[in-house]
Amino acid sequence: MFIGKVVGTVVASIKDEKVVSLKLQIVQELDEHNAPRNKYVVAADTIGAGQGDLVLFAQGSSARQTTLTDGRPIDAAIFAVIDSWDVDGKLVYQKEGLEAIGVEPAEV
Repeated sequence: MFIGKVVGTVVASIKDEKVVSLKLQIVQELDEHNAPRNKYVVAADTIGAGQGDLVLFAQGSSARQTTLTDGRPIDAAIFAVIDSWDVDGKLVYQKEGLEAIGVEPAEV
């Protein structure tokens, strides 16, 4: 499981029928302090993540464990949008708007 940021979309009009219905996103891997790494992956988006969203993604056989990717030729899949995370008791990231609805990072 990895943390990344959706930085783009891949459009392929000609592709295998097993991936026709999947949205493909470019995800840049982040480190534990929300700093970008120089590593990118094309991931099948199973949840409707958008440009700029911070996400959890899986690679390899784990990427084929979601309902939408089971039995498909997928090597990376986005399976969650991150609301917040902390490291060593310090908040590293909190999605905009959560504080407006009264959600504290520890409750997410």
